Amino acid sequence: MTITAAPCVNDGCLMVRGKVVLTHVPTNIILSPGISGAAFLGSTSPIPTSRHVFTLGILEGYKHLCLYRFKIWWMIPGYGKSGSEIPLETQLLLLEIKEESVVEDDDSSGPPTPTTFYVLFLPVLDGDFRTSLQGTPANELQFCAESGDANVQNSQILEPVFINSGDNPFELIKNSIKILEKHKGTFRHIENKKIPAHLDWFGWCTWDAFYTEVNPQGIKEGLQSFSDGGCSPRYLIIDDGWQDTVNEFQKEGEPLIEGTQFATRLVDIKENSKFKSSESDAWCNNLHEFINMIKGKYGLKYVYVWHALTGYWGGVFPSSETMKKYNPKIVYPIQSPGNIGNLRDIIPDSLEKYGVGIIDPQKIFDFYNDLHSYLSSNGVDGVKVDAQNFIETLGSGFGGRVLLTRRYQQALEQSTSRNFKDNNLICCMSHNSDSIYSWKTSAVARASEDFMPREPTFQTLHIASVAFNSLLLGEIVVPDWDMFHSKHDTAEFHGIARAIGGCAVYVSDKPGNHDFEILRKLVLPDGSVLRAKHAGRPTRDCLFRDPVMDGKSLLKIWNLNKLSGVVGVFNCQGAGSWPLKQTIKDMPSTPLVISGNVSPCDVEFIEDVAGENWNGDFAVYAFNSGSLSRLPMNGNIKVTLATLKCETFTISPIRVSGEGVHFAPIGLLDMYNSGGAVESIDENMKNSSEFIIKIKVRGCGRFGVYTSLKPSSCIVDMEEEEFIYNSENGLLTLDLTGDCNFRDIEFIY
Repeated sequence: MTITAAPCVNDGCLMVRGKVVLTHVPTNIILSPGISGAAFLGSTSPIPTSRHVFTLGILEGYKHLCLYRFKIWWMIPGYGKSGSEIPLETQLLLLEIKEESVVEDDDSSGPPTPTTFYVLFLPVLDGDFRTSLQGTPANELQFCAESGDANVQNSQILEPVFINSGDNPFELIKNSIKILEKHKGTFRHIENKKIPAHLDWFGWCTWDAFYTEVNPQGIKEGLQSFSDGGCSPRYLIIDDGWQDTVNEFQKEGEPLIEGTQFATRLVDIKENSKFKSSESDAWCNNLHEFINMIKGKYGLKYVYVWHALTGYWGGVFPSSETMKKYNPKIVYPIQSPGNIGNLRDIIPDSLEKYGVGIIDPQKIFDFYNDLHSYLSSNGVDGVKVDAQNFIETLGSGFGGRVLLTRRYQQALEQSTSRNFKDNNLICCMSHNSDSIYSWKTSAVARASEDFMPREPTFQTLHIASVAFNSLLLGEIVVPDWDMFHSKHDTAEFHGIARAIGGCAVYVSDKPGNHDFEILRKLVLPDGSVLRAKHAGRPTRDCLFRDPVMDGKSLLKIWNLNKLSGVVGVFNCQGAGSWPLKQTIKDMPSTPLVISGNVSPCDVEFIEDVAGENWNGDFAVYAFNSGSLSRLPMNGNIKVTLATLKCETFTISPIRVSGEGVHFAPIGLLDMYNSGGAVESIDENMKNSSEFIIKIKVRGCGRFGVYTSLKPSSCIVDMEEEEFIYNSENGLLTLDLTGDCNFRDIEFIY
């Protein structure tokens, strides 16, 4: 029998690379070959309907990772070995398949054998239908295809589930998204999008500092507080609380009726009274004056403001004179079985009762354009758009959830492109595939549920969920890890995650409540950050292990810089439980100490940044311990961490010069992502007796390199500098003083 990579169905079995992936495949399942060895799975039904559930077959015997929506807004990872462990609303399913087609013992360690390959299932959009995966107690793998409108029906759906396989899970996901980009034409891969400039600068968001009580005076106090500490944000997000809204269900003087706060509706596109005048500060007469003032005084490069996709949580107020031009009306959301089958959410549950003021889809661009042009004329540079998934519940009567989502998303992207330069849009609460596969220009999206400073059991879940969600999201957008508090019990835990996440670095500190020691490890004096190249994702040996609840696995997250790799290691065990999983009844009274290994092979594609003179070895620098080791590709270092503790490792390929010097730049040793400071490396002969290795770096502070020989001198921007050399481990350090401009360092041998 000829074994091909392309999926096929033989004798009721779904086969991939000669291995049985699904058994008992029903006869109504249709496999449509795609390109590059991929395929689509679909099905037919004798009865047209707006919601189908089809069984694909029985799934048993393979470790799997899935990403599923545990509530309407957000995804989290799930792990298992059978179809019964695949939750409702699964939007990615990855299988690990080994030669013997059996599940190995969980305690096995080390990289997968060369015979390991991976099978990816992606439920996608097919016409007016949106698809998700789910399992049954009988280990059946099913797909659910739904339009969200009882009048939008079909009896066959041919391309709802994409299937592909590969030897490298990261390449597999990337290549699959690129195939779908070309085939479906409804979204774009992140490589084909303009990346907003704010990502390379330190930011501050007002949400956890003030919540909806945000006001100009508080913002001014916060910016001044950062300035006084010598670490000023370069972008600001004015979150919920600046808009002109009304709650028609809340009577003055009466206690709040729980749920009505989410029925609050937008009255006007202009700012509310808090931003139109200030009794204590005459300089704030309106939003325009306020933004001009804070940009000029505090050096802000970008100011974003928040709004919901429907205007506000409860939409717009239809009786408002400003809103009437957009033909709004009150509609009542209809939640799908998937929305309510995992965890219900108070916002859609409340709005089922109170309704949403939705703008006529034919007028939605006019609304966004009016709002955004007004904001832009007042100095606003971009928008954070929240509650995006909610549109999926409003599709009835509008052609269904996919069509309505796409109309809103296209109008939003067209308006932001027209009114804000640099593609300055942050998508939020948008983890449904309706949105994900409609992002044509959107380049940044929140990757997890909110950072919640007062919820100690949510901190580890936040880090783990973003890392795993980035496997999918990171191929379409830059995942946004959300804000955090610099002065918090878990500040370093969150800080290191942002440093290696390839994401924005921003906090939501209250004025005067900062830890500048933490911030200075993330932010250079000019307000820029050392952002890694890609989305931070779990290392290959972590993909099928639960880093939160299995009690034994550390979470490792990898990324690349221009000339090095970086791995962050986190102990997420013993401090929380995944939603929908049995809660750990007795949290450990003392931290759970776990050991694991870190290796250069944890960094995927590191050979791409190693250079032609790489000798196969690496210099590995541990941030917290300050230790420097030399390792081969498959060598490893043992790391032991207590619960909520972490470490980060810079992994720099060692290059061998023509004179036999073994050399690897580490970077700024006091920054969490040290290697992000190194821009380039070059070498040449100065004369017959001197050899020069030259590197270009960014930033200031204590800089380090590994070198097998002590250089005769170090020259920084044409001036000789003193250095310290440790002959035992090869670490050379020198101090880079002055500003944060690019500078050249020459090591002369």
